[in-house]
Amino acid sequence: MIPEEKELLKLKDDIKSDLEELFKKYLKVFDWDIPEANDNEASKLILNVMKEAIYKLDEDIKSGKFSNF
Repeated sequence: MIPEEKELLKLKDDIKSDLEELFKKYLKVFDWDIPEANDNEASKLILNVMKEAIYKLDEDIKSGKFSNF
């Protein structure tokens, strides 16, 4: 196992938790701004934006953007 994989094992739960907290943060914003918001629909919309951001990060990684971070 490479050192990066060992480090990821330590951080994996934190990363997942942080992502879920970010998702919930924006779902709450929908509820505050739109009292009659459909939470299921809002969840889908938020998740789509999060996926777009992940795909963008993937492209940035492939292009070497983080090679010398």
